Amino acid sequence: MIGYTMVGTTDLKRAERFYDPLMALIGQERCWCDEQVASWGRKDDDRAPRFFTGYPFDGNPAGVGNGAMTAFLAPSAAVIDQLFATAMEQGGSVEGEPGLRPQYGDGFYAAYVRDPDGNKLAFVCYNAGSSAAEA
Repeated sequence: MIGYTMVGTTDLKRAERFYDPLMALIGQERCWCDEQVASWGRKDDDRAPRFFTGYPFDGNPAGVGNGAMTAFLAPSAAVIDQLFATAMEQGGSVEGEPGLRPQYGDGFYAAYVRDPDGNKLAFVCYNAGSSAAEA
């Protein structure tokens, strides 16, 4: 259903440094990069969903969408913990510490961050155990 998602940036090189290690943790490789945009996904399948960051097409400054968020599926709570730590190391900010969120379903484990441009991201796993150590 999703072809791709995109968030804006005011500094593409900084965005690449932020997203490269995160995408590597969830098995997504850099698919495209030029002076305007970078994307991650699967190079061997151009029909698989991709994530982009880049400068807005209209030339106006990038802004953060109120209520907008991209959620990345992770295989386990342990990987979410790694994603969260990596995001913090790369200049992200905390929007919600890693943990179970039973209000969203049994085994729903997530962490929420903002990238250096303020875009909100989630890292989610739908089948985590009762603690990160079990995942």
